[in-house]
Formats: sequence, C-alpha cells, structure tokens
Amino acid sequence: MASTKGYLDYILEQLSGVPDITFRGMMGEYILYCQGKIFGGIYDDRLLVKPTAAAKALMPEAPYELPYEGAKEMLLVEETDDPEYLRRLIAAMLPELANLKKK
Repeated sequence: MASTKGYLDYILEQLSGVPDITFRGMMGEYILYCQGKIFGGIYDDRLLVKPTAAAKALMPEAPYELPYEGAKEMLLVEETDDPEYLRRLIAAMLPELANLKKK
C-alpha cells in the first residue's frame, strides 16, 4: 500500500516549525530529509524514523517496524500530533545522522 499525499501534507504541516525539511517521493512512499540528511520517511501512512540513540532515548517504548520488505527496521513515531515533540526529536537526531554523499 502506498502512502497518501494527504498524510504527507499532514506530516509536513506538523514539521513546519523544523527548518530545512524536504522530501522525495520514491515508489509511492516519501523519504524525509532535514538539512540534507535522511532522518526517516512516510511508509504506508506511518511516520518512521531511523533508530538513532537519540530517537531511542526519546521514544523508549516505540515499536520497530519495517518500512518495506527487505529494509532495516525503523522506529514508529506515534505522537505525530505534537509539532513541538517532533521538532525536539529531529533536533536530537540530527547530529547522529550521516551527510549524504555527493554524486
């Protein structure tokens, strides 16, 4: 099942207080970036983030879920209706995320 544009719009609205958020559509899903770093994505209308140490510390009870078959597990963000929480989560994760390699 692909993610809906409506769910993407909802998440982007919730993340509107976070600077430099971008996304890229890929095979019906959306990869999310902050300052050019991949921090998560929208898969089957679920917000999933990379399981960094900061994300695990802020969401100790978060379930691990597969974004798609054959992928690495990611953390499910269940508090998508709290923009301030999402801002803190991404800000905490950012130093742990790798920079994208230039082609």
